[in-house]
Amino acid sequence: MDLGLSGKGVIVTGGTRGIGLAIAKACLAEGAKVSVCGRTQASLDPALTELGAGAVGAICDVGDADALAAYIDAAAASLGGLFALVNNPSGFGASDDEEGWKKGIDVDLMGVVRATWAAAPHLEKTGGSVLNISSISGIGPSGSIPYGAVKAAVIQLTQSHAVHYAPQRIRVNCIAPGSIEFPGGSWEQRRYNAPDKYYATRDKIPFGRMGTPDEVARVAAFLVSDAAGWVTGQTVAVDGGQNFG
Repeated sequence: MDLGLSGKGVIVTGGTRGIGLAIAKACLAEGAKVSVCGRTQASLDPALTELGAGAVGAICDVGDADALAAYIDAAAASLGGLFALVNNPSGFGASDDEEGWKKGIDVDLMGVVRATWAAAPHLEKTGGSVLNISSISGIGPSGSIPYGAVKAAVIQLTQSHAVHYAPQRIRVNCIAPGSIEFPGGSWEQRRYNAPDKYYATRDKIPFGRMGTPDEVARVAAFLVSDAAGWVTGQTVAVDGGQNFG
């Protein structure tokens, strides 16, 4: 299926590893031009090498409001226009203390809010879309209290932004991934460092395995494209039925 992304500009924040990197790859495979950002040169360089032709990137701390706005504007210019913004940042604020809440709010929530503010004028010109990456931790109780609360806020924000930006012909949707395993990711680390938690979680998933970034990315590429042109304000769980457990 041709999603109609050829030649269109896509920004993926937090796009240097895992789900974000897979989404960037999926959009590139559809012919899009993609910009990703990472917090360090050490994370950005290998991602750009892996993405290859058609991808550009920059260092950006998504928790820094000024730096994020500057990155969005510069990326939109380098891409020749912006058709889609994928908000995929996470500060992984798991601890129920001031530091954990601050990380979650500054990056996972305000990183989405501020990037969308900056991208909206560009997206209005193209009739583009925003895709937020939340988590099934935002759908029900979560063992990581600040993480779950902030991801729930992203789901609600998606609905409010969908209504708010509809007059500008900007769609806003969300994906809530389940437990996704990839090299260097938190679930791979738990498989070695906290195997009881890893296998207890895996065994509750109806399909009996963790998900992959590519499985999220394929849904993401569809949702940002015109093939999903009458879809807005929706949150799609990509979790193999994990949230039913």
